[in-house]
Amino acid sequence: MKQGADQIALPLDWPQSDGDARFVVTDANREAFDHFRKFSMWPVKATILTGPRRSGRTLLARSFVERVGGRLFDDADSRDEEELFHAWNQAQDSGRPLVMVADQAPPQWSPRLPDLKTRLAVTPVASIGHPDDALFAALIQLHFADRGLHIPADALRFMTERLHRDYWTAERAVEAVDRYAIAERARLSLPTIRRALIDARMIGEAA
Repeated sequence: MKQGADQIALPLDWPQSDGDARFVVTDANREAFDHFRKFSMWPVKATILTGPRRSGRTLLARSFVERVGGRLFDDADSRDEEELFHAWNQAQDSGRPLVMVADQAPPQWSPRLPDLKTRLAVTPVASIGHPDDALFAALIQLHFADRGLHIPADALRFMTERLHRDYWTAERAVEAVDRYAIAERARLSLPTIRRALIDARMIGEAA
């Protein structure tokens, strides 16, 4: 992971993988990140991870289970409850942690199976929040970098100040700008980005 003013590097005892370079840590997700670093302190060998979709929640969970030999249930709140119940028990027996990624945590997530409900009630929860300014800017930069593009500082500031701040918007905005720049054969600049976002109806003409 590249280290910057609004980022922290992964700890030395957590070997880096390709996925780690994509998980930018700021105040919006640091609590969840630290929760996995301290998994030996969990009261049970399982945890629930919540957060907005596209927030990197599955990326964080997968990176963790790959290291410790655990098991991941994505969209756990819509999975078969019997299967999840047995996976929870197996995690306690084997010592290999279970990570359940879900849109909601108990009590909002309320299984019908009483035994599973009881187990989830004692399972710790980690949450990723909506992106803060630092994370939103870093995600925009990352999505542009995925396309082999570098966004100028003034254009990045323009996007972070005017776009609705959520994970999905960061992806959609970069895609809209890239398509516009290709169609117009325009370089990535503030005027290009402004026009692209107006055409995509992601900002108003007065922006």
